[in-house]
Amino acid sequence: MDAAAQKRLKSYFDALGDILAPDGRHDGRRENFALYAWGLFSMAERKSMEPIATSGCEPRLADAAHQRVQHFVTDSGWSDSRIRIHASRYAIDAMTEHGEVRSWIIDDTGFLKQGEHSVGVQRQYTGTAGKITNCQVGVSLTVATAQDHVLVDMDLYLPDCWASDRRKRREAKIPDDVVFRTKPEIALDLIRRAVDADLPRGWLLADEAYGNSSEFREGVRQLGLDFAVAINSTTNVWVVDAFGRRRGAAASAAELASRELWRGNFRKITWREGTNDPLCARFAFVPVVPVHDDGHEPSRRERLWLVCEWRYGELGPAHFYFVTFKRIPYKAIVLIIKERWRTERVYQDAKGELGLDHFEGRRYRGWQHHVSVVIACYAFLVAERGRAFPPSTVRSPQDHALSLAA
Repeated sequence: MDAAAQKRLKSYFDALGDILAPDGRHDGRRENFALYAWGLFSMAERKSMEPIATSGCEPRLADAAHQRVQHFVTDSGWSDSRIRIHASRYAIDAMTEHGEVRSWIIDDTGFLKQGEHSVGVQRQYTGTAGKITNCQVGVSLTVATAQDHVLVDMDLYLPDCWASDRRKRREAKIPDDVVFRTKPEIALDLIRRAVDADLPRGWLLADEAYGNSSEFREGVRQLGLDFAVAINSTTNVWVVDAFGRRRGAAASAAELASRELWRGNFRKITWREGTNDPLCARFAFVPVVPVHDDGHEPSRRERLWLVCEWRYGELGPAHFYFVTFKRIPYKAIVLIIKERWRTERVYQDAKGELGLDHFEGRRYRGWQHHVSVVIACYAFLVAERGRAFPPSTVRSPQDHALSLAA
């Protein structure tokens, strides 16, 4: 790290220190934050509290050092939300020097565990392992531009077996106001916090676990965001005309895709260059209204694009999306949908480089604090990456297509 970067890091840590101890108290928060952050930045194989605290420490002082860091992470009452907002703005300010925010991406990831005492752990499905296994699950929000992406918020999914168990709540010190929420409900809370923080907005992207929920989609629209979310093939819709009037009986997304295939309405669209070949598939776009019982007249529901994707090598269309209805080029819609890959890169970076999944404490506050320091470290790295590797100032056709979608 050169002298200029070291100066920026000191200024960044000083600002975070003012948030950690706003009243000027000297209880070691600044020092322990810096120590913990340096531990996450390090090349250490394991980035949990004890190895971070005792790295380079004399053996006789190791226990005291561990206790200080453990208190900072698991018990100290500093604000997670303020740290995360400051870090997010820091990274996004640097990212948007090279291009506007294009997407907000909701996803979830697993934290694999051996025991049963870590807060929120149970046997549940996680894409991290690709199966049902013993783990915690965190729901996250990523903000992305055309050039980069940053993790801005994350919350722990607390299964009902934890939320309703007094003994478990007491042992994990779960606050009284933390109740059971579904993953889509957690996601809406993350989006709401980002909106309240006035982060630059983009299209909201999510997979089927969120896109299938009409409540989630409605909540996103009420918060003022457009969305492009995956849905199941069995989702029922009505086709509508240019005036929003229904045409024919309700049908599943898969049934409509078969009709469009028969009519020859699929077109090849390439969204970016892959490692070896261009990434492309065939798509059909149908204006629809979702079928669900929400107490509203179908004629008053918002029109959406049903996007049907038929990937090469597959027998037929098998991937479906609801996208806010806008008069924009079809290629721009596909480019928006395909931005969701960025959240996987975020998880790879945060886990592989910063130990996001290395926390070994059992308490709710400790998990949140660990995630907050990871987010703060990630934000600094993203800002530095943008300075070290600025994108070309020449705009590509893809840039133009996405600007039309904004």
